[in-house]
Amino acid sequence: MSSTILVTGGTGLLGSHVVPLLRQAGHRVRVLSRHARDAGGGVEHVAVDLLTGDGLDEALTGVRTVLHLAGGPKGDDVGTRNLVRAAQRAGTVRHLVYISVIGADAVPIGYFARKAEAERIIAGSGIPYTVLRAAQFHEFALRTVRAMAKAPILPAPGGVRWQPVATREVAARLAELTLGAPAGRVPDLAGPRVYTLEELQRSYLASVGKRRMRLPIHVPGKIGKAYRSGANLSAATPTGSDTWEEFLTARLTHLA
Repeated sequence: MSSTILVTGGTGLLGSHVVPLLRQAGHRVRVLSRHARDAGGGVEHVAVDLLTGDGLDEALTGVRTVLHLAGGPKGDDVGTRNLVRAAQRAGTVRHLVYISVIGADAVPIGYFARKAEAERIIAGSGIPYTVLRAAQFHEFALRTVRAMAKAPILPAPGGVRWQPVATREVAARLAELTLGAPAGRVPDLAGPRVYTLEELQRSYLASVGKRRMRLPIHVPGKIGKAYRSGANLSAATPTGSDTWEEFLTARLTHLA
């Protein structure tokens, strides 16, 4: 059996795809979560609070590789700083892998800014690292357009484009990077096609048999300028192969 890999956010959407891949490769996995759980199938769950750092020192004991997936609307920079400091104290970590977002340093939104700060913390830690920036997952795109479609009049922000990517494809890439050597910032991973937000909305409405009157909205200021310039998009390879349409069909068929 190979070494233990520490995974933050291992119980989330992305983690639920990555952890099995690491196990299939023969590694033990230690997952950090808010509440301890019984170990099983080579996966150990340890109660840790990234925002306070409680439990991190114990969780990092004997760990050489860390896959940092934990994130949310707030606190990415704080949690990352606590994780890095604990890894420095441990002195055993030889590879820290982090999932970020395309446009982290270019889109002036708090979530993106905190991702960018987390990248800077990792790059300056002295710990060998790999950072992968990915586009928004299909599941996030679906939650967004579904929520917007609940209104009787559909808000339609102009100039906003997304390049949604399949979670499983991001997970496969992260597993590959985690099992490889530290590579610094690697090429971004986005979906195979760029969509306007209106296209995502229309395809969702058509798939569920709904119609909505659209209300065009101009996104003002620096945020609007960033989206109109495509700062959140990736023109580079590699790109995923699973399309939004394929995801939408599969998901709505499953829910039917």
